[in-house]
This record gives sequence, C-alpha cells and structure tokens, in this order.
Amino acid sequence: MVHGVDIIYHLAAAVGVKLVADDPVRTIETNIYPTEQLLRLAAQGNVRKFFLASTSEVYGKRPGDAWSEDDDLHLGPTSRPRWAYGCSKAIGEFLTLAYYQKYGLGVTVGRFFNVVGPRQVGNYGMVVSRFAEAALNGGPVTVYDDGSQVRCFGHVQEMTRCLNALVQEDSATGRVFNIGSDQAISILDLAHVVIEKVDPSVKVEFVAYHDAYGDNFEDVQRRVPNTDRLYQAIGMRPTMTLDGILDDIIAWKKQTL
Repeated sequence: MVHGVDIIYHLAAAVGVKLVADDPVRTIETNIYPTEQLLRLAAQGNVRKFFLASTSEVYGKRPGDAWSEDDDLHLGPTSRPRWAYGCSKAIGEFLTLAYYQKYGLGVTVGRFFNVVGPRQVGNYGMVVSRFAEAALNGGPVTVYDDGSQVRCFGHVQEMTRCLNALVQEDSATGRVFNIGSDQAISILDLAHVVIEKVDPSVKVEFVAYHDAYGDNFEDVQRRVPNTDRLYQAIGMRPTMTLDGILDDIIAWKKQTL
C-alpha cells in the first residue's frame, strides 16, 4: 500500500487514559509495532515524508511551567501502567528519528497537547467532550481528584493546519515539534466554564483517581507546551480561545444529543 506514496501521516495509536490503565499490553503493542512496520516499509518504498503523531505524554511528569522539545523526559516507575503510554510513544520517536539518521527518510515528529473539537467523543476519557455531554444531560460533571491539574486545549482545525504545514516545510525534517495551545486552565475551572455555558445549575462531582483508574494510577499536575519552535518553523501556532473552542464543541453536542 505504501508503494508510490509521497507522504505518510501516522496518526494511529492507543487512545485514552482509561485504556492505558486497563490494558497496558495493548497500549504498548499498538504504539510500537505498527510504527516500526510503517517506517521500514516507508524507507523501502522511497516515501518522501513521514509524519509521526506523538504526544505530550512523552514528557512524563517533568516539572516546569512550559515544556520544550529538547527537555529531558521524566517518566514514572514501570510498576505504574500509566507511564507505558508515554514510554511507548517515546520509543516511536526514537525509532522515527533513527530512520531519518540511518536511511534519510524525511520524518517529522509532532507532540500533540490535548486536541479537541466537534465530533470528538468522551468514550476514551477526553475531558472537554465528557464535560460538555455531562452538562447538557443535566450533570453532574465528574472531576477527578481535586481538579487542580492544569491542561491546554487546541482546536482540531488549528492543530491539523499546523501538522500539514510542518510536513510541507523542509526545515522541519528530522525534528520534533510541540503542537498545541499554550492557554492553560485547571480542570476544575474548565468544568465551571462548561457549566456556565450550558446550565449554571449543574453540579460538580469529585471522584478519586483510585475509583476511576485503580490504585496504581499517577497523573501529571501541569502540562503546557512551549510552541516557539513550531512558530519559528511555520509562522503559526494554535491561538483559538478556549471560549471559542467550547462554543464550537457545545454547539455540535447539542445537535447530537
């Protein structure tokens, strides 16, 4: 299938924190083996460009206000399945960059930070979709732990625009890029914003991590990207406001419920 193909966008991976916690074997195998196979076939088939969708999860629980692409990774212990996802995606990055170094395959790696938008479902734990649907159904909106975790959310339209621009930019070859919004918000504040937009009478319900994901779960407190490298390469980065993103998602959810 890759014979004569110009560009491969490898976006497939195990999806969602719940799956990672429940089935780490599937997570690891899904993230590593198909990546190796695609890279080998791409090199053999003289594919010109290969984009690997990676994740902010590779940074692990690294401290700091914003993460840059050359920062050290800080993964947790192997006894906690939570870190299998980030580790397996990091292996995919190492392998992809090795194919660039050894075979000259035109690779680019994008580390995505919380991509959201219309048509995203909450089945895999995607928090914005889950919050919007819960609020529209009258609540409660479930927040894990105390909701102090900080995240950024980028609209899928802007994220894919950046992705395509990177693939077309020759200076991006052989490099890693953060792709995401740098507008940070706590999960609890996110819940309150969604509730205010949908129905202010909806309540927030707090659920402990061990009740949602089991006793071995460990989360990341703050996940914010530095997107300077992305902007320097393609002259753009995700900038849509959270208000605009939430309005778009809630409007779509209203049509489907």
